[in-house]
Amino acid sequence: MAKARPARTIDSYTIKGTNKVIRVGDCVLLRPSDSSKLPYVAKVENIELDSRGHVRVNVRWYYRPEESIGGRRQFHGAKEVFLSDHCDVQSGDAIEGKCTVHSFKSYTKLDAVGNEDFFCRFEYNSITGAFNPDRVVVYCKCEMPYNPDDLMVQCEGCSDWFHPHCIDISPEEAKRIEHFFCQSCSSEDHQKLSSSHNASRHPETKVDTKRRRR
Repeated sequence: MAKARPARTIDSYTIKGTNKVIRVGDCVLLRPSDSSKLPYVAKVENIELDSRGHVRVNVRWYYRPEESIGGRRQFHGAKEVFLSDHCDVQSGDAIEGKCTVHSFKSYTKLDAVGNEDFFCRFEYNSITGAFNPDRVVVYCKCEMPYNPDDLMVQCEGCSDWFHPHCIDISPEEAKRIEHFFCQSCSSEDHQKLSSSHNASRHPETKVDTKRRRR
């Protein structure tokens, strides 16, 4: 009896019913068995063609926050995913589209976020639930990591960023701020609020070496 030919590695795969080409290193959306769920996000590690002509894709899964052991937290963005250590083999037919997983920094600089845009700032251990890095920058009086979906205003004194509700102002007021000094930096020479627009969703990078990820 003849032995089946071993699977061979191929350079690319065209998603069924489309003209979109998948290559190693691309990020893809995979169709869930439950149609009510969101597509799974994965990174293509290898593409193989088996002896029957079927395409198999080796993937490394991205986890959404709600799929992680700790669940979704307040600071997780709507389009945030974690690059996990969980690898798998999927049929090429399960791929329904391509997507882009940006770095956290590049995501915050996007002019517009599309349906296929995601961002990743953590690697995730699917067994222990541990994150790498296990420390992140925190902002505001609430000492929470930055959620790029949230509006924040920056203090001109200390350069920290604050959520409007944490400094007792409305989002509408925050959008009209020209100069803002937090309570610690306020003085008789600085008015806390003045009119015009200086709200931002892009805080600058700073390093926190004391607080663990909340």
